Amino acid sequence: MSADKYVQVVVNLPLKSEFDYFVPRSLHSKVDLGKRVWVPFRNRTIVGYIVGITEKSRIKKIKEIKSVIDDTPIISPEILELTRWISEYYFCSRGEAIEAALASPFKKGKTQVRVRAGGSPYPVLENLSGKTKDNILTAHQDKALNEISEHLNREEFGVFLLHGITASGKTEVYFGAIEQTLAKNRQAIVFVPEIALTPQTLERFTEKFGKDLIALIHSRLSKSEKFVEWQRIKSEQAKIVIGPRSAIFAPVKHLGLIVVDEEHENTYKQEDAPRYHLVNTAIKRAEISNAVVILGSATPSLESMYSAKQKDFVFIELPERIEGRDLPQVQVVDMRYQRRSAKRPLILSKVLEDNIAQCLKNKEQVILFLNRRGFSTFVQCPKCGYVEKCPKCNVAVVYHFDRQQLVCHHCSYHTQAGQVCPECSAGYIRYLGTGTQKVESELYRLFPQACIGRMDSDALKEKNAHFEIFDDFKSGKIDILVGTQMLAKGLDIPNVTLVGVISADVTLNLPDFRASERTFSLLTQVAGRAGRGKTPGRVIIQTYTPEHYAIKCALNHDYNDFYKQEIVFRKQLKLPPYTHLINIILRSKNKEMLINNSHKLFDILSRHNKKQVILMGPVPAPVSKLRGNFRWLIIAKCSDILQANKLLGRCFEQWKAHSNVKVTVDVDPRAIG
Repeated sequence: MSADKYVQVVVNLPLKSEFDYFVPRSLHSKVDLGKRVWVPFRNRTIVGYIVGITEKSRIKKIKEIKSVIDDTPIISPEILELTRWISEYYFCSRGEAIEAALASPFKKGKTQVRVRAGGSPYPVLENLSGKTKDNILTAHQDKALNEISEHLNREEFGVFLLHGITASGKTEVYFGAIEQTLAKNRQAIVFVPEIALTPQTLERFTEKFGKDLIALIHSRLSKSEKFVEWQRIKSEQAKIVIGPRSAIFAPVKHLGLIVVDEEHENTYKQEDAPRYHLVNTAIKRAEISNAVVILGSATPSLESMYSAKQKDFVFIELPERIEGRDLPQVQVVDMRYQRRSAKRPLILSKVLEDNIAQCLKNKEQVILFLNRRGFSTFVQCPKCGYVEKCPKCNVAVVYHFDRQQLVCHHCSYHTQAGQVCPECSAGYIRYLGTGTQKVESELYRLFPQACIGRMDSDALKEKNAHFEIFDDFKSGKIDILVGTQMLAKGLDIPNVTLVGVISADVTLNLPDFRASERTFSLLTQVAGRAGRGKTPGRVIIQTYTPEHYAIKCALNHDYNDFYKQEIVFRKQLKLPPYTHLINIILRSKNKEMLINNSHKLFDILSRHNKKQVILMGPVPAPVSKLRGNFRWLIIAKCSDILQANKLLGRCFEQWKAHSNVKVTVDVDPRAIG
């Protein structure tokens, strides 16, 4: 007679525990690690994930599983190990981590997906003929690839930071590393920070390797398309996976290489549980699989560069543009001394306007960058000073001209734009500030013959809009492309000779310790979109703070000088990379209850803290109200995340928030609060 069998199960709830269930003898042969099961939980039946199997349990009154959903494990041992690490490092439940790792067609216990027949989910591939010839590598590219090759050939874990200036040919190094990975019969995952970058990346990789070897994963695919790609990856028909951060959970069986392009990007941080950062998670997955990681960027994050200087990463540099092309000439325009019209705000300086006109005359293309979408960024009454704010969030609403609405970019609240002040009834409300829609409108006024496109999250709501805009810009149908930060990420259009930055101060003036780093990175990256063809490029940066070191360093494309100045500031204030940060955010609709609970939690943390963690707060969060909830913040600084998480775990076991107060823990946040 066979022994009893029990399974340890985790569920998609913010509960750190694993739950024991008895396995009926009829299901003994069906249970396995990584399979889904239906289990009774409290007063309902939900999906659970098997993470352990044993012949004993300490639970006396134990429930039994209802059924086993999968014939074969849907979660591999590598992903089980990765999600265990995510739950420990990013202070979430293992069930939440596994749920994030699961492809959407398999969530909620689903086993079948209706596959759509015909048509390609990748319109950019339709006209591609096949593989292209290899390019001859430069001396710097060849040296970089040789260093990476040693680890690939030994099938040995290693992390490489590839610091290459814009247009230095980082992609060719990626190609060489992928070719060697495929030759070892292993697979590769390539990450891009934005869906909008996918068309160009997909096109270049398809031209190099052919479309049969490539699978694409991103949120805008339908469930049937995701299912097909998942199956192609798992069966090893697809050898190269391309996608944003969620591709870290792709069911790759024999992982040999991970490439994180534009590794500095904030979009690699997940904002919802589990709040993992792709770079750290990619390194961990590579370690589990004995794979190689390449982190590529013209402006590496301070954390990555610091790790390279500490010899935790291998540092490789590409200091020159391919084919000996010069970096674009950068000119800073001090907007404090530009003339303004009484009728309209100054959006384009005379210098930028004249340069755009010259480019259009020469049949060249232009990129204009502004990291604010919408038309006007706030609405104000000039008589009483009233500013229209979202009733659910403590932020100003943004005017969208195309919808004639005021919109909150945090919660999507919207209302019709009015002309009368609701506070004092004055009849001349003003629409102030500049967003991408206002820039687009001004361009139509100044250059009525030009074809103008816009690339921001408002313009990319349709499924394949990013493919269509990219294709139109590449083919020359669009003369001027206006957009937000997605324009700064990897666009490679040879006919772009001018890049204009409408306002360099948008990111610089944010209440964020990374503001200088983000500003330098964005300016350097967007400047790098110019002059990638035979015609030299030119960049014009409009700013009210031209003396700031982030702008001065971007003017000279000087990452090393920026790093030297910024790292001093970080060390003085004990900020990353010298410490880790943890945001503990409490939120509630009841402000008094929230404040009371915040102070109680801080007191318990302080009592249990053995000086290994620096605690600050509690204080109102920078965005003190969001989606109808007041928000308070406690900040923890530490050198050891796992030790700090143990402190949090002990305190949360003793302290229970009121049912109307919710708590969020964000490890290694990209901003405070």
